[in-house]
This record gives sequence, structure tokens and C-alpha cells, in this order.
Amino acid sequence: MSDAPLHGWNVTPKEAVCLQESLAGRIDLTWDGRSVSIVAGVDVSVKEGLSRAAIVLLTFPDLAPLESTVAEAPTPFPYVPGLLTFREGPVVLDAWANLKQTPDVVLFDGQGIAHPRRTGLAAHLGLWLGVPTLGCAKSRLYGKHSKPGRHKGDVTELWDERDQSLVIGAVLRTRENVKPLFVSPGHRIDIDTATALTLRCCDRYRLPEPTRWAHKVAGGTLLGR
Repeated sequence: MSDAPLHGWNVTPKEAVCLQESLAGRIDLTWDGRSVSIVAGVDVSVKEGLSRAAIVLLTFPDLAPLESTVAEAPTPFPYVPGLLTFREGPVVLDAWANLKQTPDVVLFDGQGIAHPRRTGLAAHLGLWLGVPTLGCAKSRLYGKHSKPGRHKGDVTELWDERDQSLVIGAVLRTRENVKPLFVSPGHRIDIDTATALTLRCCDRYRLPEPTRWAHKVAGGTLLGR
């Protein structure tokens, strides 16, 4: 993570939008070809005004649980579509600070650049963390697409709503006849690598193992149980 804070978190929704617009130009969609041996999953549970972030590390490619950490804090920002980072970002950074190891890639339960201002949770926090990040969302926030085939690994492009010549992600089927996931790069990764990595992280379930485990740990499950 960068030594200097990217910005403060005490902002209004209008200020948050301006911050996203200013940060979009700093996002790097280039993959450096690194060897991946540890992947992380991130998820946040919000209940009764309290946010609980979980980060789980798994070995790659065998996807064995390696380490987990959690952090809790009062939820600092209202629910506003497109501004999820300002609601979940601070507690995720708290959890990140407790990790003993640094993963090679981080998968977020949220959007990357498949966002009206190109700064979904994975893209925004990728700038904070300085490591490759990608968004793997269960539903579409932004973009247009055709329906992928029904088999695992079938994929279609996710296009920008304002410029349909611009591809911003992928709609990926991770299990046969199960709803697809919406994958988009966050920071320091490209669309093809993000999509391929997500698929390799999917075993028996619709969700990739890193975010599936993070969801369980955020809900109180112990890693490995």
C-alpha cells in the first residue's frame, strides 16, 4: 500500500463523485505478467451500522486457505449506487493492514472499471493498495452485453453504455446454467487476465473461491471450516 494516503474519506456524495472522476485517469490496465502464487478475496458485511471486512488469502492454483484477517468499524457512508468504495473502503484498508503476507492479485466482490466513472471498488482500492486488483460482481452495475452461453467458461464482452466500441469487462459463466458473473479489471491488470484468473479460481461454486471464502469469513465463519 502507498505510504501516502490517496485522499481523505470524510466527503459528501458530491465530493465522492468528483474524487472518482479525478482518480479514473490514474488506473493502469496493464498486466505485468507476474507469477501468481497467492490470491486474495475481499468482502464486506454491513449490519446495523457496523461494517465487517474480511480478506482471505489462498494459494494459487490449488486454492488452499492460507490466511485471513477481519476488521470492524462503524459504517461511515450511506448506501449510494456507484459510491460503494466510500462505504466499504476504510474498513477494507484496516483489514489489509493486518495481513502478514501480500497477495499477488486481489479479487473484490464488486466492480472494477465496469462503473460509470471507471472507479468501482476494485479499481479505486487498487490505487490505494498498489497491487493488481479485479472486480467480480454478482450483478451488473454499468454496461451492456449479450447473453453468454450456458456452459462453464462461456463469456461475452461487457461494453461501455456511452461508447459501445469500448470493452470494459466480461460476462462470465462460471457454472453450467447458473447466472454469470460480471468481471472487470481494477488496477494493474487487463480484461483477459482478470477473466481467465477468475475462471481458474472457480471450483464447484458460482463464486470464485477467494471471494466466496471472504464472504463466509465476513459473516463469522472461521477459515478452513
